[in-house]
Amino acid sequence: MASKKASKPSRAKKPAKEKSPKALRKVPFWIGFDLGGTKMMASVLDASYNVLGSARKSTNGSEGAAKGRGKIIKAIHEAILSAGVDPAGIQGIGIGCPGLVNSARGVLVFAPNLGWTNMALRKLLQTEFKCAVAVLNDVDAGTFGEYAIGAGKGARSLLGVFPGTGVGAGFVYDGHLVMGRSISAMELGNVLFPGTHIGSPVFGTVTLEDLTSRLALASQAGLACYRGQLPELDKKTEGALRSIRSKALANAFRGGEDAAMVMFRNAIRYLGMGVATVVNLLAPDRITLGGGLVEELPELYLNLLKEEVERHAIPELSRGIKYSLAKLGGQAVAAGAVAWLRKENKQ
Repeated sequence: MASKKASKPSRAKKPAKEKSPKALRKVPFWIGFDLGGTKMMASVLDASYNVLGSARKSTNGSEGAAKGRGKIIKAIHEAILSAGVDPAGIQGIGIGCPGLVNSARGVLVFAPNLGWTNMALRKLLQTEFKCAVAVLNDVDAGTFGEYAIGAGKGARSLLGVFPGTGVGAGFVYDGHLVMGRSISAMELGNVLFPGTHIGSPVFGTVTLEDLTSRLALASQAGLACYRGQLPELDKKTEGALRSIRSKALANAFRGGEDAAMVMFRNAIRYLGMGVATVVNLLAPDRITLGGGLVEELPELYLNLLKEEVERHAIPELSRGIKYSLAKLGGQAVAAGAVAWLRKENKQ
């Protein structure tokens, strides 16, 4: 019988070295928060507005305000973790919100696309993070960001116009946001025009947003798809409203299809009438355009809007206005809310 070989004693495995946690950077930082209708984003910004880290979450306003508050807090904690900074370095939080805001009290009064009302955001964030908090309308925040560090830097007065899902506007005059006594203002999208459609809440009137927003263009495009006027767009989206986003609309325009060219031309002409009204009232020296539609078709919006404003505004007020495209992109709301916070708190 074959002899068995003596088995070698097994060597004990050395315990794996634990990785020492990366040291947190002890730097001053600010949180810029963009509370959007579909997504929210928290950004950690240094003193020069560089993004050190960020975190995103879906908003899903239909889940309710309580879940929304929890998501906001969680997103900020995740952004701080992502940036690798010591939480003790937080200097303040600036948050831009869709809808009407009481900035003095730090309350989101009403966000129509979320269904949230009277959300005390300043109290919520100060309780959790023990720092200064500024609560602004999102377009006000984006406009102030462009005024302070973006395309409108150096202007005395800046009108920011952002056609996207809706149509938002903000106005900065001599370093101050134009707001009401107790609530945000500059609801350009709700300017009323004579006319009507079957969805008009007040018969005989139509809002500027009904005529110029991405949602308005998508609705018209869906109808054109059904009628066979936008065959390429119909192939890609099946005419579904939720699928007809800014890029798809812009591609239809670039494809030279008549229906797309007509609806864009008309939408920008109406937008020009609305902006001309603001020019006649407030005479800005600069106008900055941003938002999803503008980012897709910048030259079309910049050139045609300027032409329409000059057609409808008082010549002496429209002459010499400088037009520009927003520079801050997806960080405009976050950076602008922080810039406003730092100005108000002299940070």
